[in-house]
Amino acid sequence: MWQSCGLVFFPIKHGLNVCSHLDLSEMFTGQIQEDLNKQLFDNLVSFLRRSHSEFQEKTTEWTCRMKSKEIPTAALVLGVNVTDHDLTFRSLSEVLQNNITPYIAFLEAKDCPGVKKLMQKLMGQLMNCYVDVDSSEDEDYVQVSHNRIRCSMTSLINWYESVTKKTDSETPSKKRTSSSRHWQSPPVVVVFKDMESFSTKVLQDFIVISSQHIHELPLVLIFGIATSPMIIHSLLPHSVSSLLCIELFQSLSCKDHLSTIIDKLLLRASFPFKLGEKVLQVLINIFLYHDFSVQNFVKGFQLCIVEHFCSQPVSVLCCQLVDAKKRADSLSHDQCENIRKLPSFRRYVESQVSEKQIALLTEDTYLKETTQKLLEDLHVYHENYLSVLRCLHVFTSFLPKYPLGKQIRELHCACLENQVWETEEYESSLQLARMLNKSDLVTMLQQCVEIFVSSSGKEFDNTVEKLKEFLTQFQKLEGGCKTDLYHLQKLKESRRYKKLTKFEMLRFDVVDYIDSLVRNYLVPANHKTLHEIAYFNTASVLREHLNAAPRIALHTALNNPYRYLKNQELKSDEGSISNKAPDICIVYKLHLECGRLINLVDWLEAFSTVVMAAEGPNADAASSDQVDDIIHARFIRAVSELELLGFIKPSKQKTDHVARLTWGGC
Repeated sequence: MWQSCGLVFFPIKHGLNVCSHLDLSEMFTGQIQEDLNKQLFDNLVSFLRRSHSEFQEKTTEWTCRMKSKEIPTAALVLGVNVTDHDLTFRSLSEVLQNNITPYIAFLEAKDCPGVKKLMQKLMGQLMNCYVDVDSSEDEDYVQVSHNRIRCSMTSLINWYESVTKKTDSETPSKKRTSSSRHWQSPPVVVVFKDMESFSTKVLQDFIVISSQHIHELPLVLIFGIATSPMIIHSLLPHSVSSLLCIELFQSLSCKDHLSTIIDKLLLRASFPFKLGEKVLQVLINIFLYHDFSVQNFVKGFQLCIVEHFCSQPVSVLCCQLVDAKKRADSLSHDQCENIRKLPSFRRYVESQVSEKQIALLTEDTYLKETTQKLLEDLHVYHENYLSVLRCLHVFTSFLPKYPLGKQIRELHCACLENQVWETEEYESSLQLARMLNKSDLVTMLQQCVEIFVSSSGKEFDNTVEKLKEFLTQFQKLEGGCKTDLYHLQKLKESRRYKKLTKFEMLRFDVVDYIDSLVRNYLVPANHKTLHEIAYFNTASVLREHLNAAPRIALHTALNNPYRYLKNQELKSDEGSISNKAPDICIVYKLHLECGRLINLVDWLEAFSTVVMAAEGPNADAASSDQVDDIIHARFIRAVSELELLGFIKPSKQKTDHVARLTWGGC
């Protein structure tokens, strides 16, 4: 049986695994993003409620604003990760519609080249009506039912008064309060999604027009800003910006957003799928050096899930521990053989005595029992690894110059790549940790105690007791034991002449104990048996999908069309030209045989020779001129396509020649 998941087909168990992991990743990331945006959206809602209540109650503040013609404006700084903004705006729309107003319009610069077009888009969205743009004169109107309404602020105000009066007449005896879903006269929110891209004149004209009617229409503007709020004053002169009552709202930075996603999703013991160090580094590098898009990072992570379950036969066991044990017990003989082929399992077999080696390689029942035990060991390893990783991060994230990185993702990559205790960065971190003062050490130990107490690992009860014992010993020390880094450095230089104090000895004991935890629990994942079940390590496949190489792809498609078209007639020997290939492929391969300048007449004759070989000798003499015209037209089209792709350009040296632009030539 087979199950479809997107465009990829998997065996039913693999399909269920893929879809469950994709659903889990969507659920986790959705919840994380909702939590991260909650504070921002709460502040925006509070801002809109204040603006709205002032209009409702006609307070002194609103009266003053009406006289000054100021429009309440939220400057929403979202960061340079522009591809993520749409998701933020969709979430914002839901929040506003559920709490403030049903009247929300989202405008983009590409749809608003002028004020008329802007008003048409604005009224079209607010009135939820059909916008006719077939003729230029219709830019002044929108079609509402069978009526044509002129796109103007007066028409918008009349519409707003009619819909709010209609709402009031539906509930004449009940007056809405601030706790209601919408207020009595909800504000009209206009969101400029990409404020930097809007024409200065369009923004100026719209703001000036709107300010003249602010006493009749509770308008609120939201500027989506990718760079800096100073762009408002760069685009708008003071006479216009003074018409806005601006309040600044800052979203969480995309780097902090990514760190939270990694911490809550990838570093979650309950999520069985894991990324290898090289794969994780590819995703992080694409994020840091290309787009800063958290959404693209999540999509790349989901691509890894699909690739893992598509390419790894034993990934059927990549699920929750209870389910994995059940599946291991029902493995077929072929699946058992797949487990025996795993490099990590081979190493495990080689470490056993000869009797167990024979049983593991020949008896499926014994293999299944061993697999269940190894899966449980792998699960325990992940739980312990994450707890100790967080503990080590507590110590290293506050050290000067951050030898092991400031973010936990950097430390995680270092631990996945090598035995971290063998690196120079780790040794440097230990030296710095042995110079920490008492207050910092106590704070770090308290954080580590909290980490191990909340851990589900059963092995850390003694660890918690040991850390608490350290804390007790620090409390018994005299307050004079506090020292700063400067004095500690001086003390280190004179250590050969001075005996260690009780504080220094205790500090050494703490660092040595943390070091022992690291050596015991932060073993790289590729050292664990059956790590291939949970870890996706094929970074080359990920780069092929995510790091586009259009030049290579174009050359492959034009030089070997069979690679993409899968037509048997297109198969040809290397270096030969198939007369069944598309015209552009024939022209491309012929141009590869030429020098820097290509004679168009010679090129056409060569093309005609190849094409006529496919036509055969059945064309009669009477139609030869017509055939030549057709071939000539096909040639011109193919050459034009090559020029469009950037392979050739007209030459100024000779009118009947073109110049090659790529890949060699004389």
